[in-house]
Amino acid sequence: MSLRVGVVGGGLAGIAAALRCADAGHAVTLVEGRPRLGGLASSFRRAYDGGELDVDTGQHVFLRCCTEYIAFLERIGAGDRVRLQDRLDIPVHSPGARPARLRRSDLPAPLHLAAALLRYRALPLAARLRLPLAALALRGVDPATADGSSFGVWLAAHRQSRPAVDALWDLVGIATLNARAQDASLALAATVFQLGLLTDTRAGDIGWARVPLGDVHGDAALLALRNAGVDVRTNTKATGIDTTATGWRLATDQRGMEATIVLDRLVSAVPPAAADRLLPQDALDLPTGWARRLGSAPIVNVHVVYDRPVLDTPFAAGVGTPVQWVFDRTAASGLHRVFPAPAQYLAVSLSAADDVIGMQAAELRERIVPALAALLPAARDARVLDTFVTREPHATFRAAPGSAALRPPSRTRLPGLAVAGAWTATGWPATMEGAVRSGNAAADAVLSDREPIAEEAAA
Repeated sequence: MSLRVGVVGGGLAGIAAALRCADAGHAVTLVEGRPRLGGLASSFRRAYDGGELDVDTGQHVFLRCCTEYIAFLERIGAGDRVRLQDRLDIPVHSPGARPARLRRSDLPAPLHLAAALLRYRALPLAARLRLPLAALALRGVDPATADGSSFGVWLAAHRQSRPAVDALWDLVGIATLNARAQDASLALAATVFQLGLLTDTRAGDIGWARVPLGDVHGDAALLALRNAGVDVRTNTKATGIDTTATGWRLATDQRGMEATIVLDRLVSAVPPAAADRLLPQDALDLPTGWARRLGSAPIVNVHVVYDRPVLDTPFAAGVGTPVQWVFDRTAASGLHRVFPAPAQYLAVSLSAADDVIGMQAAELRERIVPALAALLPAARDARVLDTFVTREPHATFRAAPGSAALRPPSRTRLPGLAVAGAWTATGWPATMEGAVRSGNAAADAVLSDREPIAEEAAA
């Protein structure tokens, strides 16, 4: 029997849920309040006198272990729009030093990183020699029982010095958890390191979009949804969810035009605060104020356009500098439509950005541009053509100890209603992989549910 399924939210979780339901033969309607799909993993256009620059809303990467996200890319026909490394290879820059490199070998994990760590010049030799024992111990942590503990406290107990945390553990952890080690759940940190670096040789190879994210999660996803028969309604806000005798009633507002959609099943794929407002009060088995307690963490991006190339790799990490990660987005952004070659466009990603989210753009420029010059010798003589800042105050949920208790499963208390989003109980931190996994799980939950309200009403 074909069901009428509604999906609220057009981020990766909502897109994944809608496609899964449509592929199962059901009639799906997806509503999204923004003009475009993709949520926080999309892009926008910045206008100049000579044209427009495609700017990603954040610098999103994925790993080879992100199997459901990679399958999602293939499903929307965007597999050729990303690049995946042949092997993990991270250039690491420090002020006044030659770049170090974290590059894996083909040995079985975790030995595949042994040589790279022993040669890792960003750390003193004594600190390097203590890394393997901590890595082996982290491999044995059970995420199911470790959520109440701090990753930073665990690292200190395993003889990891402040330089080791800064130069290695936070190098990976801040980018994936959007939290510093002392503020992060040990369970989530163990998940990241176990899946990405400690159990499979190829799992940590890094992938990224070769085109604007809007081309991937917006244009390609929209075409895939429409080809699957999904009724996609952008610029459409969900204003209310109510039960009916046999299902659900979704109230919407599309630019002042109110409408009601009657549904058999419903997936809510909106952020935590929106879900707390929108869902029926008894839908989630969570305490009052759960969304506020789960919280959110910000990410800031500082964008710098130079008159010449200053970075000769697709991305690099920074140690001992305000620059956490820097990405070359020259080709993906269409920079040379606006600025003549050989100009280069770098995007500096600052995660766990509580300390800089409130800074003025001029302050951030004065902080980041000199830091780039200290890291990249070619930037010292290059002329800065443009700088601008983008901010996402609520980029992810806060991956703090105890956060697992505030992340609901996809199946709610109400049959026929599921929740999705990277903030739900995926077992992953707030990543694109987690978002897709949540959407798939929510679709499976509503499609396997018994007839919802009718049975209860009859009782």
